[in-house]
Amino acid sequence: MSRMQPLALADCQDLELKEEFNHFVKTLGFVPNSLLTMQRVPAIAKAVIQMNKAVFSPKGHVDLGFKRLIAHVASQAAGCQYCKAHTSVSATRFGISEEKLRDVYCYNTSPLFSDKERIALDFALAAASVPNDVTDKMYDALSQHWADEDIVEILGVIGMFGFFNRWNDSMATPLEDEPLHLAEQLIADKGWEVGKHV
Repeated sequence: MSRMQPLALADCQDLELKEEFNHFVKTLGFVPNSLLTMQRVPAIAKAVIQMNKAVFSPKGHVDLGFKRLIAHVASQAAGCQYCKAHTSVSATRFGISEEKLRDVYCYNTSPLFSDKERIALDFALAAASVPNDVTDKMYDALSQHWADEDIVEILGVIGMFGFFNRWNDSMATPLEDEPLHLAEQLIADKGWEVGKHV
């Protein structure tokens, strides 16, 4: 059960923030409950939205769907069921097949993933772990496949989801209907469960 109830979208008194919420309606189809909780301090909600827009900019070099798989693996390392459900929705909305999403749990052996993708997902898992598990050898392998700008984008995703993972698990943010149903359909057999995010 949520530790702090999200405020209704209609309760948003900050017109600029209300306009920013439209970004999520366009990209996800709904405003995440995490942001509806954050709106109590509009400056925090706005900063998070700006980070999200920068990390998932369509002008970036790294594929937007694959960025969502990076976020999914990072959230797996952190154990955040809320973010794993959200990244299931967003990955499939940005071109990742349901089969590839399911196979992200065995990306090291799945033929659906290239070596380039595997090293990025290894990096996501290591960078999102506590304590951090990135080694020089791993970073060298990553830099053989990805340009510096790509690595900044990849780590931007991991870092942002570090914030989201801690926010949503600490608040026990209630999961919205669409990510709940999609996660139950696609990743429940991979150990996903709604848990405290009811």
